[in-house]
Amino acid sequence: DGQYIGSGSHSGKINLFGIESGKLEQTLDTRGKFVMSIAYSPDGHFIACGGIDGIVCIFDLATGKLLHTLEGHAMPIRSLTFSPDSQLLTTCSDDKSIKIYDVQHANLIGTLSGHGSYVLCVDFCPDNTHFATSSSDRKVKVWDAGMRKAVHTFTDHSDQVWGVSNFSTLL
Repeated sequence: DGQYIGSGSHSGKINLFGIESGKLEQTLDTRGKFVMSIAYSPDGHFIACGGIDGIVCIFDLATGKLLHTLEGHAMPIRSLTFSPDSQLLTTCSDDKSIKIYDVQHANLIGTLSGHGSYVLCVDFCPDNTHFATSSSDRKVKVWDAGMRKAVHTFTDHSDQVWGVSNFSTLL
């Protein structure tokens, strides 16, 4: 809802700052290492982070309680994103894989592969059925979350692709 800014640190902590107050409002402790990525759920109930140790932590924002610790990636988690309905969490890693988790039950529901190098960024599409990834293999892929397969691969970059974002209109 735009009231807070979240930041992750080398110490494994997530700081939540009030935009209006300009002050640190809350600190969440992952009990882990170096937080590399953070995502808020669109419904405002959760915050998730990915660590250098390949572990994902999901917190309840109302209580600040660590709800789930998800293991599965063998290397650092570069990026993560919630689906627009906040039911799924998609992560990507230096281990070249993308993982899809059921947020409520903390179940791994899919592991996808297809990039030839580190997967650097992931972003869900507003349609709640597709997401995009970018990689140091110079490719951008669009995935069908339900079928768990790539439906498009874009090869127009000449170097690593560090970011990807989905939007619905062009200029």
